[in-house]
Parts: sequence; C-alpha cells; structure tokens
Amino acid sequence: MTPFQRRSDIAKDVIHFTKGDTPAEAFDVFAHIVAERRLLGGNGFIKGGYTCVCLTEAPLEHLADVFARTATERLRYMPFGILLPKKWLFARGGRPVIYQEENEFFELPESLRYRHVRYEPNHEPAIDFTWEREWRVRTEELRLDPTTGFLVLPSQEYLDELQRQHDIAQDREFQLHSLVLDSQLAEQLREPFLWSSYLLEPPELPQYKRPSITRAV
Repeated sequence: MTPFQRRSDIAKDVIHFTKGDTPAEAFDVFAHIVAERRLLGGNGFIKGGYTCVCLTEAPLEHLADVFARTATERLRYMPFGILLPKKWLFARGGRPVIYQEENEFFELPESLRYRHVRYEPNHEPAIDFTWEREWRVRTEELRLDPTTGFLVLPSQEYLDELQRQHDIAQDREFQLHSLVLDSQLAEQLREPFLWSSYLLEPPELPQYKRPSITRAV
C-alpha cells in the first residue's frame, strides 16, 4: 500500500445513507432496509432518469462533523446507513460518478450516462457536489448480505431498537412455523441478528440520541 492509499480521506468502503425530514422518518426507512436486506434504486436527481442505488465513499471518521450540522443546516441525508466494501460493490457494477459540465452528458456513451453528475464550479452560483464522492449501481435493487455490510448508526439506542424489531419479527415467524411444525423445529428456524454495526455517537449529535420510533415490525 502506498502512502497515498493510506491517506485518512480515502475510504475502502462506501455508504448508502437514508433521507428523511426528521430522524424518526429516516430511521423508519432504514429499519425497512435492514429488515428486507435490500436497497431499492431510484432516479431522483439522476439526469436521464436512470434507476440507481447511490452511495458515498466519504470516510466514516469525517462524517460525525457533517451530520452535526443537520441541527442548523438542511442536509439531504441522516446518519443511518449501510456500509459496504468498495470491492464488493464494484463486483456488482458499482462505479464512481463522473463529475462534468451538463453539456458533456451527451458525449458519454449511453451505457455510462447514468454516472453523470453536473459539476460547474465557475457557474454562478457554483454547482459542486464533488464532496459527496458519489458511487452508483444501475439496478432496481441491491440485495444485501448482513455478513458483508455494516450498519452505521448515530447511537446505541437505535441499534437496540433494530434488534428489538428483529426479535419481534422472529417471534411472529416462530408462531407461524409452530402451526405446521413442532416447537423445537420451529425454534431452530429463528434467524439471529447478523448485522455488525458502527456507531457514530459523538457528543456533537445530541439530536439523534434516542429513537422516537418504537413501532412493531
């Protein structure tokens, strides 16, 4: 590994963060992603209407400062995310976007146009989203493997809530299985909570300290 590859601003992973007008709304979306083990593609803000799953390669250690600003600034994302190895995503078609002028979109081959993001620093006002370090996978959905990815959460309370929801869902599955199987076999069909997690939870994120969603799965 070269000294350049060891720079703290270069990440080996990419992250998909959820959106929401409030932490509760974003966490609700995030909980569905975790339960269903998939990311759904969308085409918002993607020129040409291509359906993609979008991620960022911003290093985790720099994200707490970014999300601390959500208390005073309107940001598109909340600190609930799925972290995936960049190599894993690349093997599934994930690629970094291409930052370029708007008129250069049509110079790209059609197969690459989904990667276009407008970048015009000399425009007034400047159009610059390069700080997002965006990656895209052109797909309707991206299936997730809990043994490969990590959950990124602002605090332990949210992780506890996800595990609680998982246990409720498994209790329901157990009850259904018990209708046709003996209880011992039904118990063996329970799935453990396999996700590992990374908790941001610095003191700069007080607005995310407690989940305000306690709905049953």
